[in-house]
Amino acid sequence: MIPVLVFDIETIPDTAGLAKLYDLPPETPADQIAEIAFQRRRLSAGSDFLQHHVHRVLVISCALRSDEGFRVWSLSGEDEAAIIQRFFDGIEKYTPQLVSWNGGGFDLPVLHYRALVHGLSAPRYWDMGEDDRDFKWNNYISRYHTRHLDLMDLLALYQPRANVGLDDMAKLIGFPGKLGMDGSQVWPAYQRGELSAIRDYCETDTVNTYLVYLRFQLFRGVLSAERYRQECDVVRAQLGTLDQAHWREFLAAWR
Repeated sequence: MIPVLVFDIETIPDTAGLAKLYDLPPETPADQIAEIAFQRRRLSAGSDFLQHHVHRVLVISCALRSDEGFRVWSLSGEDEAAIIQRFFDGIEKYTPQLVSWNGGGFDLPVLHYRALVHGLSAPRYWDMGEDDRDFKWNNYISRYHTRHLDLMDLLALYQPRANVGLDDMAKLIGFPGKLGMDGSQVWPAYQRGELSAIRDYCETDTVNTYLVYLRFQLFRGVLSAERYRQECDVVRAQLGTLDQAHWREFLAAWR
């Protein structure tokens, strides 16, 4: 079995980088720096959603299906460079099938820019046929290749007007969807020190994405109806072994 790695990231404003870009005094508080950035963004774009390069990665959550089973974990903490390098190191080692929801539009561009900031290395991820000829025809970078499958982008047939949020799609199918938080609440939660809540939220988004991926594989005919049910049962069984509140809530909401 080719390992399937579903991923999702949560970010906060890169206040140190923003202070540098805005030439702000070093003593400027982080919350003030972020508010300045939000105000500038609202004036220029009508939204306070910051540009990709000034998002600092706080959490990368992963769901892995392999011959060894199914598991979920997170790379998190204050050392952004270490988090991102560990993610790309996993790709380097295992060459998995990557799956995301809007990963091509947000998660991967953020990881690209932040890896540049920190001087990281990810040769396998960037291979487009120079080292492995198979990657010329199917690599992680091309929008129309499937080694990275951005489910939102593909299901919308690459038409932004047809994009659907993960929460709506998951709930329509019967999966739990988002529980207790959304992306707009991550920065306030971080300021309150609620790092575990952010990590839990990111992990549940990742499992929602994996479950939608299974439904997509049923749609494609890659999974039979019986195999699809078996794969969902694998996820249920594994989550049932995890004695954490967010997984108990997730399982209770999964119809």
